Formats: sequence, C-alpha cells, structure tokens
Amino acid sequence: MGKKQVRTQMRRIQPKGAASNAQGATRRQRERFVQAGGMLQGYAPDQVVRWGYIAVGIAVVCVLIIAACLLLLPAIYGWPDAVAAAVAWIFPIALLASFVGPGFRLALKDRKAEPRIVQGQLVGASSVSTSMGLGMLMVQTRGGSEQFLVPPSRLKQVPGNQVNVVLTITPNLHHVKSVGVMGQRMVGRVEPPVPPVMRRLQFIPVLTPIALAVAAVVGDDAVALSPIPNSAIHAVLAVLAGAILAAGIYGLSFLFQRRWMAEVQALVPKT
Repeated sequence: MGKKQVRTQMRRIQPKGAASNAQGATRRQRERFVQAGGMLQGYAPDQVVRWGYIAVGIAVVCVLIIAACLLLLPAIYGWPDAVAAAVAWIFPIALLASFVGPGFRLALKDRKAEPRIVQGQLVGASSVSTSMGLGMLMVQTRGGSEQFLVPPSRLKQVPGNQVNVVLTITPNLHHVKSVGVMGQRMVGRVEPPVPPVMRRLQFIPVLTPIALAVAAVVGDDAVALSPIPNSAIHAVLAVLAGAILAAGIYGLSFLFQRRWMAEVQALVPKT
C-alpha cells in the first residue's frame, strides 16, 4: 500500500512541475522579448528614435488635455467627472511608454555602440514576418539556431541553397545592417506568395494599442461629458464605460490573433 501511495503522489506532482516550468519559460521569453526592444526589435535605431520623439509629442498633447480637463470641467460637471475624464488620457501615455519606451532606450544605445558580427550557415529566409516591413533570416550559429528580423531589401542577395552568411547587427535592437554571403550563390531563392493572413497578422501589434487607447478615451469621456445628475455615480460610470470598451477591443484582438495564428499553422507543411 505504501508503494502505491508514493507512485500516486508522484504522478500528481509531476504535472504541476511541468506547468510551472512552462510558465517560467514563457516568462523568460517575455523578458527577453522586452529586453530586445519588444515590438521595435529589428528596426533601425534612427527610425526607432524618430518614433520615440513622435511618441513624446503625443504624450505631451495628452498631458495638456489632462490639464485642460482639470481646469475647465470642474466648474461645469464637478471634480469627480473632471478627474474621470482626465484619467482616460493617462492610458495612451502608459501604452506609449510600454510599447515604445523599451525600444527607444535601446535605440539610443545602438546609435553609439559598435555593431557585432554574426556568422553561420543559412537555414532559411523569408521576405515577410509578423513584424511590419521586416523579413526573417534563420541562421545556424555555434550557439544554435537563431532568427533575425531583416529588411526585405537586404534579402535579395540571399540564395536558396545552404551557404555561410555574415551579418552585421546592432547589439541591442538586433537590427541587421548588412548581410554578406560567403561562397557561390548556386540556387536562386524563390519567394512563395505571401498568404493574406500574414498581412493581417502584421497589423495586430500596431492597431491593437491604438484601438485600446481610442476605446478607453472615447468611452470614458463620452460618458463623463454626458448630463448625468449624480456626480459620483457619473464619474464611476465614465471609468466603467472606458474600461468595458477597452476590454472588448482587447478580447476581439485576442480572438482575431488566435484565429489567424491557427490559419498560419494550418499552412505549415506537416511532416
């Protein structure tokens, strides 16, 4: 009886350990993704810096709108409604900080840092990826198989056969500045037609934050500026409206992304 109990306990414990290991791996992947610039990984540092300055300008506009709400609305709707209307404009600033901030900091470092050289055997290349305007290059290096986001213009010289390639990349954003091919280019690389679902997937990381910010601001401020008598209830309803609309947009985005990823997986040849 004792042996049977031990075996039963071991069987019950193992799945929990596997689940915790999977969660730890997912957390590490997310941390590495953010450390490499998040959504801006692979883009040129100068371009990311320009996007960062645009994001700062948008954040300044949001701050000015917050100040206007707090100065003008209390006399008309009361302080609870004014605060509720102003809070909605903090959400776009938070989104900009989370999506653009990590890449902007790395881009400033890459502008001064020396690029590093990566050499290995070409495994595959594609002119399209889940990042808008970037292709993908897969290279087998000494450390294992690595994937790099590459501008499609630098993939024109990459052949279809296995050759050694030399990449010059920035150390932080991993932007591929140049691609060199060592050896003879014996086989031309044939680009298959890009499925429409891949094009749609590229828009998800860009449109989702914009839609979330617009939904939160429109839902919150539309209710906050409506003629509702009770000021406290009015403010609560405004915040709830913005949160519900933003949650709905996030849910739709998640469902569309999940559906389109399933379509992409279905296109992969089964071995």
